[in-house]
Amino acid sequence: MDIRNPPLSLPFLVSTLMTIIINLQILPCFSTTSFVFGDSLVDAGNNNYLVSLSRADFPPNGIDFPPNGRPTGRFTNGRTIADIVGEGLGVKPFPPPYFAPNAEPNAVQSGLNYASGASGILDETGSLFIGRVPLRQQISNFEQSRRHMVKVMGERNTSKFLKEAIFSVTIGANDVLNYIQPLIHIPFLHDHPTVSPSIFQDFLISNLTTHLKRLHGLGGRKFVIVDIGPLGCIPFVRAIKFVPKGKCSVEVNTLIRGYNSKLKAEIHRLNREIGPKAIFVYANTYDAFRHIILNYRYFGFENNDDPCCGGYVPPFLCRLGNNENVSSVMCNERGKYVFWDAYHPSEATNLILSEKLLNGDITVAWPMNLSQLHHYKL
Repeated sequence: MDIRNPPLSLPFLVSTLMTIIINLQILPCFSTTSFVFGDSLVDAGNNNYLVSLSRADFPPNGIDFPPNGRPTGRFTNGRTIADIVGEGLGVKPFPPPYFAPNAEPNAVQSGLNYASGASGILDETGSLFIGRVPLRQQISNFEQSRRHMVKVMGERNTSKFLKEAIFSVTIGANDVLNYIQPLIHIPFLHDHPTVSPSIFQDFLISNLTTHLKRLHGLGGRKFVIVDIGPLGCIPFVRAIKFVPKGKCSVEVNTLIRGYNSKLKAEIHRLNREIGPKAIFVYANTYDAFRHIILNYRYFGFENNDDPCCGGYVPPFLCRLGNNENVSSVMCNERGKYVFWDAYHPSEATNLILSEKLLNGDITVAWPMNLSQLHHYKL
């Protein structure tokens, strides 16, 4: 017998074969996995599990959500942009809310949704609504999910798995909404009452960058960073700023354009600093959404001013009471309205924005669209 190459024992062969089989079973076979972070624009129901004034788990929210038109906690009549983009990339089923019972196994399948209505880049943002999950805590929740992944499939397979997953971050709108309402208390703004728009923008960018680098440190490699949309045009802002119909708040939109410009520059810097082992995509929803508002009839809408649900004046509640008729709180043709409620786009608007993000040119998604990102090899 050649002692340099001893024969493999039967127990060793069986053990090796079982290890291979287990790894094959554990490694996900889905084409795309999505981890979603953000605010109410992409919340899939996390706030349902919080004591919060920012919830959408009641009708008529979700009236067009498949398959049965029931409220899920999404702040729109149907699917969010994250839902629709995920479908376009092959994510099945929709990533469930992180707080949903038994959601953890989805982390190694379709992914998870960590987004929370009323949340922001800053920890204090949205405190008026009591319960919400700031971006910092959302990432901590992902960190907990990552521990589960490592427990299930090991560190090496987890790193390989996360390398191909898409991490989307849609946040910042609530930070701006808090900034433009002086009666809302945010410690940073309270301590510095004369904070200029430029300083505020820089403060948001600095904090967001810290959060993105933390996600990268946890294994994220493909990122979609969504800018802030034209909040100066949403019904809520037009109402509190006394902006006439057909107009937008120039002051608010100027603030947002300045932030978005700095965000794009920071994304470019991150790609130079961390790439090519990671890729950050800047999603320009501001211009895409503004284009829809300005050319709403071209896109098949009939109303670009009013919310379909909840009214144009405070308290802007999109909620069906026990003895109320649906028509008393909601428009008849939801697909004809740009806005679902005073804050959020309708599913019809989300469909158009999602198509642009998936297949648009570099004016919408830079340096590549999300379909290209899906197939991008690091």
